[in-house]
This record gives sequence, structure tokens and C-alpha cells, in this order.
Amino acid sequence: MSSQPFTHLHVHSQYSLLDGKASIPELVDKAIADGMHGIALTDHGNMFGIKEFFNYVEKKNSGKEDGEKFKPILGCEMYVAKGSMYDKKDKSDNGYHLIVLAKNQKGYHNLVKLVSKAWTDGYYYKPRTDHSELEKHREGLIVCSACLGGEVPQMILNGDLERADEYVKWYKDTFGDDYYIELQRHQTFKENANTQVYEEQCKVNVELLKLAKKYGIKVVATNDVHFTFENDAEAHDRLICVSMQKKFAEPRLHYTKQEWLKTPDEMEAIFKDIPEAIATTQEILDKVEFYTINHAPIMPFFEIPKEFGTEEEYRARLTEEDLFNEFTRDENGQVVLSEEDAKKKIERLGGYDKLYRIKFEADYLEKLTLDGAKERYGDPIPEDVMERLKFELYIMKTMGFPGYFLIVQDFINTGRNKLGVSIGPGRGSAAGSAAAYCLGITQIDPIKYDLLFERFLNPDRISLPDIDVDFDDDGRYEVLKYVTEKYGAEKVAHIITFGTMATKMAIKDVAKVLDVSVAEANRLARLVPDRLPDVDGKTPKINFKNCLKYCKEFAAETQNPAENVRETMKYAEQLEGNIRNTGVHACGVIISRDDITDWVPVSMATDADGEKVITTQYEGSIIEDTGLIKMDFLGLKTLSIIKETLANIKHTHDIDLDIDHIPLDDAATFDLYCKGNTTSTFQFESPGMQNSLRSLQPSKFEDLIAMNALYRPGPMDYIPSFIRRKHGEEEIVYDIPCMKQYLEETYGVTVYQEQVMLLSRLLANFTRGESDMLRKAMGKKQIDKMQKLKKKFMAQGQENGHSEEVLNKIWADWEKFASYAFNKSHATCYSWVAYQTAYLKAHYPAEYMAGVMSRNVTAADKLRKVMDECKRMGITVKVPDINESTEKFGVNKKGEIRFGLTAVKGVGANAVKAILLERNANGPFKDIYDFVERVNLGACNRSAIENLAMAGAFDCFGHPRECYVYQMFDTTFADMLVKYGQNIQNDKNSLQLSLFGDLEPIETNKPPYPQAEPWSKMAILEKEKELITMYLSAHPLDPYYMEITYGCNTSCDEFRDKERPGEHVSLGGLVTKVSKKISRNGKEFGVIEIEDFNSKTEFRLFGKNYDAYFNKFIEGEPIYISLNYTPSRYNPERCDTIIEEITPMENKKGKIANTLNLYVDVNNKNQHELVSLLQVKDKSRTGTLIINMNDYNTRQCLRMRSRKKFPLNKEVLDLLTESEVKFKVTTEKD
Repeated sequence: MSSQPFTHLHVHSQYSLLDGKASIPELVDKAIADGMHGIALTDHGNMFGIKEFFNYVEKKNSGKEDGEKFKPILGCEMYVAKGSMYDKKDKSDNGYHLIVLAKNQKGYHNLVKLVSKAWTDGYYYKPRTDHSELEKHREGLIVCSACLGGEVPQMILNGDLERADEYVKWYKDTFGDDYYIELQRHQTFKENANTQVYEEQCKVNVELLKLAKKYGIKVVATNDVHFTFENDAEAHDRLICVSMQKKFAEPRLHYTKQEWLKTPDEMEAIFKDIPEAIATTQEILDKVEFYTINHAPIMPFFEIPKEFGTEEEYRARLTEEDLFNEFTRDENGQVVLSEEDAKKKIERLGGYDKLYRIKFEADYLEKLTLDGAKERYGDPIPEDVMERLKFELYIMKTMGFPGYFLIVQDFINTGRNKLGVSIGPGRGSAAGSAAAYCLGITQIDPIKYDLLFERFLNPDRISLPDIDVDFDDDGRYEVLKYVTEKYGAEKVAHIITFGTMATKMAIKDVAKVLDVSVAEANRLARLVPDRLPDVDGKTPKINFKNCLKYCKEFAAETQNPAENVRETMKYAEQLEGNIRNTGVHACGVIISRDDITDWVPVSMATDADGEKVITTQYEGSIIEDTGLIKMDFLGLKTLSIIKETLANIKHTHDIDLDIDHIPLDDAATFDLYCKGNTTSTFQFESPGMQNSLRSLQPSKFEDLIAMNALYRPGPMDYIPSFIRRKHGEEEIVYDIPCMKQYLEETYGVTVYQEQVMLLSRLLANFTRGESDMLRKAMGKKQIDKMQKLKKKFMAQGQENGHSEEVLNKIWADWEKFASYAFNKSHATCYSWVAYQTAYLKAHYPAEYMAGVMSRNVTAADKLRKVMDECKRMGITVKVPDINESTEKFGVNKKGEIRFGLTAVKGVGANAVKAILLERNANGPFKDIYDFVERVNLGACNRSAIENLAMAGAFDCFGHPRECYVYQMFDTTFADMLVKYGQNIQNDKNSLQLSLFGDLEPIETNKPPYPQAEPWSKMAILEKEKELITMYLSAHPLDPYYMEITYGCNTSCDEFRDKERPGEHVSLGGLVTKVSKKISRNGKEFGVIEIEDFNSKTEFRLFGKNYDAYFNKFIEGEPIYISLNYTPSRYNPERCDTIIEEITPMENKKGKIANTLNLYVDVNNKNQHELVSLLQVKDKSRTGTLIINMNDYNTRQCLRMRSRKKFPLNKEVLDLLTESEVKFKVTTEKD
């Protein structure tokens, strides 16, 4: 242990993105272990890690005496512009480095202002400040001259000692004794380390010492820390390569490899000739105060209408005694707190000055709530409702949150009623609030569905409210815009996120640096499983440590013969988890009472839509500690689909459907659920859920809520019992008869957390707060809390006359199920949204499916599934049509869905707008000539016309698509049409502009349709797919649906996962690309892209396989592949590909998937549906039919084989699925 205390003041963590390899816990733990009493955090240009740093040190200091506490020094290595931070012309001005440290709370707030403004105003390649800003915000700050990148060192290196002197004098004059000159010595003898840095440091230090002496400035020793331990240097070197996108072996930036967190002894030895530089670090540490950056909730200011009253009136009318009594007594005016606790409560709420505002907001909130209650429940308000509202409003008021609810109800009601935004009925526990329901925040009656307020706000546990709101995707931005304009752009910000180097990403990043081939890097990454097998009932997290421990194939790569692969594994493990980049939280938004930079630093970021937005520099999980209020504005695609559907209904039927007031007992909707026809509906569309619905036969909305809650890993095991109980096939037993009150709706099965809470009150007199603590303790398996609550449950339950044995059983059941029990509030809200989608699909099927397609237009795999469902429903989906299509997917008068014009690639919004504007104004287009004569050709150019034609939009004009792109001399027919249309339009404009209107129209000849050579059907379909992302008129694989779906054991999506020894693969699909490549050893190999109905994959041919089979692959042709994977002769962990067969799919037609096995229960009511198979229209493909008649009561089976061939195609299988007849398609050899 050094006799001379030392503190590191120049420290970079991993928040110096891709420049620091040091986690904050590592840095703090090592500093403490090395005997240091504090440490600074000075990341490059940001304060991203400051809150985590502060929190971790606070945790380490917990329970320690003041003299033993470790001191966090909050700082930043800022970039200082050469001149003004607003000057952004000199591209070389990335800013000089400067260490800035906050010595107290005032300094922290000034640092926040400096760093924030550097991002919002000074950003030019780097976030920069300038001398003017530093002078303005100098109070409470300590600054150090920084490393070689600092202003003064740079002037010295450039030989400009005069300017170096001027800078030192300016800093001394500005910061006085809080300005220090920084000395660094990074002498190195390590391999591949930068030795020039030390030479420059020695040169600079000589002049720095002279300047320090001249101006009486103290010098301070620092080490430019970028990693924690000495042996991290090599991993850090690779990280720098990742950052600079350089190969490890190529010329690049090198560090000295001395940048670890050195011990006080090591630092003392380095600066043994300048001991005062070590001592000064302690002086700076002593200057820094202990202070907090946390704050009580800072509620945004909601403007209350003056006609209701003013805060000044409240201050004049109410005394402090009035406020004391109102805020410290219960909702009924009873004294419930001791005087000491009451005073603490007043203090926690911010004192009397703040209570006036809270009281004013609470009264206005009460007015709005009771007005809404009269609309929701009638006037007069029922007594039980009034009692519930009284309690909730009291809790909101005495927790200090009425302003929060006023803000939320305002933007939700404005969005819903004024901006036309589709807003969800609620989300999460907020739906348990009756006040929120009356305010219009939620749309589900919590009293009707036994949803609990204390699940949302626990009166015994002070916590910020958390109301997550779902908006339609477009409407979300409208509401955000409204909030920003209402409260001010400086008071609204998005929340930052941090992307880390996860296991696969770390492997790929390091592999690229070490020049490992892309194919090999991808192979290594694929060895990382999506899920590890359970260990002791728990699923291990996916990380390097666990993959090495539980995945032999992965661990074997650490011993790979190739050195670059071994090194990839070694350094990827060390870099895993390092912060790689920043992002913008998908939904988190901060709304502040003040300028956000009064409290936390902000930065600039680019959101998912490419827009520049302001974000906080602290992430969402920790930012609320600072007092700022976080709200989640979530975009829910389902709400967008509902909105699209309602617009389609209006357009097609001229009906304004009020989706929020549809009947909850609609027969057609429940029929859809009972048949399991829920594809493309919300929450209930998975095949497993569909099967459960068919078994359950839901008959009430509560059944849907329960299924929504149960259909998850864990509680899913209870579904069979739940179904049997509903149908009377299993007895419903209650441990205590009174439990029926809360378990009857779920047939005696405990499904919801709320049921546990209500039963704990009923059986053992738990308070509202205690019941919520029980819910939380059980859900998070907090053993100590559960034991305390169990004692209370047992004691009070027995006092109520319940036996100890029964209470023990109930408690044991709760312990088992509590971790699975679901939030009923959330399940109810999302079941309501799901029911709305099912209602729309049942009553307006085409309009609904068109809405689904409009919101999935770029997701080809999803769109294909929607198309299949449309086909099953008998809804025709057609290519775009210039006279029928609207902007998005729509429904024509025949009930057919038309592709939207904006879904055609290369057309553009302006072209579509011009087309629809003209068509709506002057009617349908008669032919292509009429089209180009009328449409604005400035917006709808030749390229747009060609793309529309090849997508089928002009098929209604009766000419082949290929003629529009037919080459005629040096132009195309489409180009000739544009020129013709422009001439016509110019003539019309000339006539209109004529002074006397006496000009004669000039006749312009129409270009004749060319006699184009017909394209093949495949070529037309390929072009169609290119423009609308999918095959729509037909799919090239449609004739082989049975062979691909039932005759092959592997889909393209599954192909890569089957690439392991012992696997047999049969694969069918369309060859979309064939290419030759050259391997490292100079040999040719083939790469073939194949796609089936839903996905695509890549197939490679090497060596003998390449020679024998490469020419069998022809682009645009359906292919069948059969192969085996065997252990490699050279490496058993890898595999060789043994090809059995590669042949055109046409050769397999009818030879695979040619036998249909039916399994019929003779007691099943649906067996008569088999007759419908005889009416199948498509009999082009036939096969063998085998019927297995089973009587499960007598365990008898009759197997019958048809003598004649029977239709065997998709239509038959769809009928069987709809009729719930079990079947299996197999292959019988001739």
C-alpha cells in the first residue's frame, strides 16, 4: 500500500464508446481494492455513465461511516472548439481535450449545461464547447489541461509556446486555483505499443512545468485510463480496431498499452521525481464534496383553466393547518399518522409551498374525474363507485401525483378526440384505476372486471406512477408533437439506450478485425444457441461463459487449429458486453417541469425514422431517480390496423363504426374464436392458441381474458384443466367456499395476480398495500418478505375461522403459481383490443384483411401468410389497379382486396397523390392515353409509369405489361407516352393562356402500342415480385405446394439449423440466384439462393458436389434437394455434405406427399364434414386416401384404403383443418 494517497482523475469507461474497455463496477472495485478513496469518471464528450457511476458508488458506500466512504468525482473529458462552438466550417476542428470535474452540486449542474449544449449547439463531428461557455458555467468546476490532445499540449507540440502561455493564463484567470496542469507519462516496452506518445509527453511536460511555475499553478499526475487491468491491453487494442474499422495487422492507431487503472504505488513510482503531482490528486479529491444528483419527483406544470380558479386564490384561502390535516389524514378525515410521521410526509411532498399547488391540481383532477364518472356510471354516481373514486383520488393527491394524471388525461383525450389518433384501452396495471377510466385514460371498467388500483399505486409503497399508452404508429408522432408544443421543446426529450456487444456481435466484430472470413465468422456466430437447455429448472442466460460451459461445439472452437479463430474466441469473450453504440428508446419520453438540462445532460440522436431528436444521456431504468417523469408512448401496429379497417369500412360501406362500443357478446365474433379462425387477429393467432380456442369454445369475454393470461410458458399447463372445468368434465373445488367469489369466473383456477390479492384480503384481512406486497414478493420470489407475510396470513386467517391445514395448502398453491400469475389489468385491456380485431374480421373480413396488409406491406413473409388466410376465407387479392386502387390496400365493390398504389416500389407518394387527385376529380381513366393526358407527369414520371405497368396497374387497359417497357429505337413505349402526354398538357395550357382563346388545338398523334415479344410467365412474376415484394398473380411454386410443404422435411428457414452430422434434409424451393465464387485456395465453388413460400436460404457446393451438381441449378426453376450430413473425416465436430438427389421439382410431382391419412373419431360430431371433400373443385392432383376410423370408447380401429385416387391438394387440407379432422400427409413409393 502506498504511503502517498493517489486518486485517478482521467478515467474512461466503456461509455467512451469503442474507446474504453472498462465497466464502471470494475473500475470502482479495483480503485477500492487498491486503497484509493475516490475516482473520477471522465468519458469522451459525454456523461452517459455518470448516473450508473453515482449509483454504484452509493451502493458500495451503503452502511459505511462518512470517513470510510468512497468518493465519486463526476466529470467529462470535453472537446473545446478552436474558436466559437457555433463555427462549423473547419473540418479539422474536432475540439481540444479538457478534463472538467464537478466539485459540488452547483458544479454538477454547470457540467450538465456545458455537456448538453456541446451536443445540441456545438456538435461538429464531436460535441464541442468553447471558452465563452466555460466562462459562463465555471462555478463549481475544476479543470485540468488534459492529455496530449489538450489545448496547451497541442500548442507546445506545434512549437507555438506563446499561444500555450496565453491559454494557460486564460484558464488561470477564469478558474483560479481550480485550474490544474496535467502531467502524463506512458513509457512503454510492450509489443505493438505506441512509443512516440511518451516521447511527446516528455517534451510537453518540460514546458508544462515551466508554465505551472510561471503562473503558480499546481501540477497533477494522471494516467489516461482506458481499461481496468494491465492484461486488458490486447483486448482493448482489438476494440480500437473495431472502432476504426481496421484490420489488426494493417497500419493504424496504437495506444501505449499503459492505459490501465494503475495502483497508487505504480503511479508514485512513475512520478517519483515530482511527488507534488501525486499529492495534488488528493487535494482535488478533498475539494470535491459529497452531494446527490437524485431528486424527488419533479412534476410537470399542467395549466388549469382560470375559470376553475387559480393557485393564488388557494394560497389566500387555505392555511397551512388546513393542508396539514388534508394531507396527513385518511380519505375519511381520520387521523392515521403520528405527528412526527405526519411532518415527515409534508416534508417528503416538498413542504407547504408545494402542497398549495398539489391541492389545486387535486381539486381540478377530482372535478374532471367526477364529470367523467357521471358519463361512465350515470348521475347520481353509484355509492360503491364513489367510494372507490374517493380512495383513489386521495392516494393520488397524498402521493403528490395529481399533476401527472392531468397531463396524461390531457394528451390522451386530445389525441383521441381532436387529433383522430387510435389509442389503446389501457396497458398494464393502470387499467386498475377507476379514476383513470373516468378521466378517459383507460377504456376498461376496472370495477366490472375486479381490477385493482393498488396493483397500480400501492398506498403503502411510494413509487412513481407508470402509465404506458398505446397509440397507432402514425398517431404516436402526432401526440408527441402536441406534447412538445404544449410544454416546450426544452422540457421534452426521448430516452437514450445503449447497444452492447452481445455474444454473436462480439464474435463477428473481432473476427472482422482478425481477418477471419465472413463465412467462418457466421459459422462461429451460429454456434451460439438461441436458448440453452434448462439447468436446475432455470434457463441460463446467453453469454460466453454459459455457452462455453453448456455448449460443447462452441467450447471446442477455443482449441481450433486456426490461430485467428482461437484469438477471435479469446478476445470476443473479453469484449462481450462492451457498449457499442447509442440509440433512442422506442417509446420512453421525459416531460419535465423545467428545462431538462436543469437536471440531467442531453445529447442528440437519430430515431428509427431517421429524425434528429434530443435524448437524455441517462437511460430509462435509472433516470427517474433524478426526479424526471418518464412516460411510455408506445406504437402498437394493431391499433394502426384497426384504424385502417375503419377507414376501409367508411370507404366501402359509408359506415362510421364506433369500435369502442361494439357488443361484447357478439355471436359472429365468438363463432370465429370457437372455430379458431384467428389468423391475423391480435394475441390469439398462434396455431397452439387456435387449438386451445377450439377446445375451450369460449362463450364470454372473461374466457378470452383468461386464455390470454394462461397461454404462456408455465401457466399453459393449466389450460387443459381450465377447459375441462368449463365443460363440466372436471369438478370445480374451492378450498374454502367463500373463495368462489373471486375464482368462479376462471372455473376455480387461479389465473391472475389480482385473485391472489383479493383472496388474501378476504381470507386474512390483508390491507390493500399488504396484498400488493404479497403479489410482488411471490412474483419475485422474495423469500424473507414471503415468510413474514405467511405468518401474518396464517395468524389472521385462523382468526377468521379457517383451518391451519387449508391455509397452508392455499399458501403452497399460491407460491407455486404466483410467479406465473398474470396481471389481469393488462390481460383485460389486450383481450379487448384482440376482441375488436376479431369483431372486424368476423363482420368486415375484406376490409380488415386489407387493413392488415396495409400495415405489413414491407414484410413479405407476413404478407404471404395473410394472403393464404384471404384465400382460405374466399377473399380475392388482386394486383394494383389504376382505377380501383387507393393509396393503401382497399376493397372494391366486389369485395376484392386491391393492392395499394404506394405499395408499388419506385412509384412514390407524390405520383400516387397526383393519380388519386385527378381520378377523384374527373373520374376513372379510360385508357393509357387518357391517363398520361390527365395526370401531372412532373410527379408521375416515366419510371413510375413503367413500375405501375409491370406491377399490373394498367392490366385493366387490356394490353400486356411488357409492352410498356418495350424498347423502341432509343426509347421505350412508356417514355413515348410521357412525351405525348406532356405535349397534350402543354397544348391545353397554351389554349387557356391565349388572350382571346382563338388558338386552334394542335393535333398530336398517339404513339401506337408496340408489338412486343411476350415475356415468359416466370419473367412477369419475377418483375411483379420485385415491385410489390411478393408473387401476387400467382406463385411459381403453387403447382408444387404439396411437394414442398408436406414432401420435404425442411423449410428454407430451417435449413441452416439442420447443418450438423446425422441430419437428413429434403428441401424444395425456387432457385433465385446462382453464382460462382473463388475460394482462398483458388478453387471454384457455387452459391445458390433458394426460396420457398415464406423464406429463403443459401446452399453451397464445393469440390465434387460442385462438379457434379452445379449445372443442375437454373435461376427461376423449382428444385428438389435431398442430402445427408455426415461427420467430417478431418474434424468430427464439422460435417460433410452427401448429396442423394438434386432434380427439378416437376420430377417429384405426385411422387412425394402422395398419401392422405385421416384419423376420424366416430363419436365426433364433425365427421359428416368429410362429405364436403367430395365437392372439392381442384382435382388436378390426386393421391391415395387412407381413413382410420377410431372409437376411443371401445378402443377399436378400422383402417380403410381407397381404391381410386382422391384429390390431394391445399384445398382439401384447408377443409380438413377447418373441420378439425386430424390428418397426416405421407409418401408412399410406387
